[in-house]
Amino acid sequence: MDSTPDKTTADPAEPKPSSPNHFIRRLAERIGQLPPNTIGALWILLAAFLFSIMVTLIKFLGQDLSVFQILVVRQVLMLLIVAPKILPGLPGSLATKRPGLQLTRIVFATSAMLLGFTAIIEMPLADATAISFSKTFFITIFAIWFLGEQVGKHRWGATIVGFLGVLLMLRPSGEGLVDPFAMMALGSAACAGMVMIVIRILTRTDPPNTILTYQAMGVGLIMIIPAWMTWQAPTLEQWALLAAVGFFSWAGQMANIKAFQAGEATAIASLDYTRLLYATLFGALIFSQWPGVETLIGASVVIAASIYTVRREAIRGRQLARASDGRGYSN
Repeated sequence: MDSTPDKTTADPAEPKPSSPNHFIRRLAERIGQLPPNTIGALWILLAAFLFSIMVTLIKFLGQDLSVFQILVVRQVLMLLIVAPKILPGLPGSLATKRPGLQLTRIVFATSAMLLGFTAIIEMPLADATAISFSKTFFITIFAIWFLGEQVGKHRWGATIVGFLGVLLMLRPSGEGLVDPFAMMALGSAACAGMVMIVIRILTRTDPPNTILTYQAMGVGLIMIIPAWMTWQAPTLEQWALLAAVGFFSWAGQMANIKAFQAGEATAIASLDYTRLLYATLFGALIFSQWPGVETLIGASVVIAASIYTVRREAIRGRQLARASDGRGYSN
């Protein structure tokens, strides 16, 4: 008797060729065979898309709810998502060698989100997004001041050109007046840049889980009182959108972290600027807001100068003072 197993009998544990699980598994296998930088590029493109959805939802909710309320609900939801990682380490994860720096990071992270989200709500999405890219230049300046980094003429030149692009986007009037919400977007970029510098210092002494715990709890605690004072009972639809903000915030951060785990920062960082394309598209389709010519020209200058800065750092063999978990308004 032939004892050869019947090859036509399907393995019960094997997903059917037509099933979603089979398709997902095959897709994962194909992606896993790609070069690391390609995988990183796919992740960072996904992160840019997720963050763009997040800010679009924030802008939509901001028409009826206060930015404090949006922020505190977002932080609570994100805290619930990361709780499995934080809770097992308590109270040990609260042990820090630099409590002052932890508090500094919380204050700057809160300021970055408060200013940035307000700018998103009050400005065209593309304008607020474009100005946020100036974070790269603030990182350069803060790295010189606080980390003692040596910066050559090429990087200084890119920084100056980049700020000229920002000035063009701010569009000061003949009387020297500047849109206050544009200044908020710029202030948010500066605070986000400072967060990156503080994180770089903190990682020398404190583990990532400690930094995550302080950030997740601290920002929410700061927002509780102003959120309570401005609280409006959300509708069922608004609760669903608030939950979506928390989810897309977390998913965007995870995709961003995976991007920099898989690929080289200097090879994939420039793809983050696709957020401007998404912001322009969502702003036009949902809010009927198109960026002005000054915004497009200024954004082009800022993006070109930022890419040059990153590439220059690659040539010199140094890593830009930035972290993978704090891009845009994701602090």
